[in-house]
Amino acid sequence: MQQVRLNDGNTIPQLGFGVFKVDPAKTERIVSDALQVGYRHIDTAAIYRNEEGVGKAIAASGIPRDELFITTKLWNDRHGDADRAVEESLEKLGLDRVDLYLVHWPAPKQNRFIEAWHALEGIRERGLATSIGVSNFAKHYLERLLPEASTVPAVNQIELHPYYQQRETTELAAAHNIRIEAWGPLGQGKYPLLELDEITGPAAAHGKTPAQVVLRWHLQLGHIVFPKTVSRERMAENFNVFDFELSDDELAAITALERGGRVSEHPDDFD
Repeated sequence: MQQVRLNDGNTIPQLGFGVFKVDPAKTERIVSDALQVGYRHIDTAAIYRNEEGVGKAIAASGIPRDELFITTKLWNDRHGDADRAVEESLEKLGLDRVDLYLVHWPAPKQNRFIEAWHALEGIRERGLATSIGVSNFAKHYLERLLPEASTVPAVNQIELHPYYQQRETTELAAAHNIRIEAWGPLGQGKYPLLELDEITGPAAAHGKTPAQVVLRWHLQLGHIVFPKTVSRERMAENFNVFDFELSDDELAAITALERGGRVSEHPDDFD
């Protein structure tokens, strides 16, 4: 598994497994499958309501804690209560710390995300999170946060896929050595990404599936990705992306698919 170094000196597996919209009743089984396939990076959140299932799978796996990378997130209604929120998440996960704790959304109507960030800085100092970062922070939110922060976020987890690449946000992040985590890396199935010639051509050339080609595009651009699936077969397929490389021309053709095609909520509108 390729590791990516964060700006705080810690490392993160570049490919992980996400549990967004995974049924809490099925989470333990699904995460156990992912760990058996070989994933060591699990991305959850308080609002997913499945932290307990993630924790049970971790406990049952027998995998040493230092071989796992666990992320969870602070929900929007807890920006003024982050200390208690992280303790609740840790209790559900059965852990004494998470490897990465994120402010899930800026929630601009509340306008408390800077307060929340200062709380995350304290959480990191107390050892409850090894690294801290943000999620869904478009460029203008990063521009507000960075002058007020004592700690530069280690990551910004944002919607990112070939139709929607958020270049202004990723360029600002790169200038501050903030790593990009791409959620919805396959476009959540909301447009025919896997049927496009720019994807199917490289898939045929490399003997891979279209989904593997898109994940490989993310990896070669340096994104951290965690595709979500409940199928063990698809988990294994998504994991098998380190034995080929896209050419410069193939990368460029996929990158040229950008068309401002956001498929989920805009941070300005989501509280």
